[in-house]
Amino acid sequence: MTMILSDPTSAIGAALLATLRTFDASSALDLVLLAKFLTLARVRACCDRSTYPAHFTASAWLVSADGERALLMQHRKLDRWLQPGGHADGNTDLAEVALREAAEETGLSDLAVDPLIFDLDAHEIPARCNEPQHWHYDVRFVVRANASEHFHANEESRAMAWHPVVEIATNETLDPSIRRMARRWLARTR
Repeated sequence: MTMILSDPTSAIGAALLATLRTFDASSALDLVLLAKFLTLARVRACCDRSTYPAHFTASAWLVSADGERALLMQHRKLDRWLQPGGHADGNTDLAEVALREAAEETGLSDLAVDPLIFDLDAHEIPARCNEPQHWHYDVRFVVRANASEHFHANEESRAMAWHPVVEIATNETLDPSIRRMARRWLARTR
């Protein structure tokens, strides 16, 4: 499929590019990812799930009020412990998408999102049903639970639990990007 470039000087294109530029690229891998994300941001409908071979998603590094724990969900389809997140569905305000997904997938209220990008991750999604193989360019934001930590799992998860961030950082059974976010969070808060 041919991707149609959008005008990066349009209000929407410029806002998305400005958001992506808030990412503090601290490694060579971060710089490579950021360049790919900036390129995708110039594609028309880059936040629409029907845009292939790649589109933006957003997710939440959802931390407790004290910042010591993160909420992970055991994803029903992937059977892996992951952070809440999902498709942008056309919304180019990816921080807003991360906040929406965190609330929808956990049932938590009184959440606050940091508008600066916390992490970037590109991962391949295998073909299934009517969807071809494609890439999710996931933009991740810190979302903090400011009040109750009593979650209500939805149909997208098999289980949900708060985990100490220090344990997430070294748990080899978790996805490498989850461990990376834990290490990034620990470096930021210590």
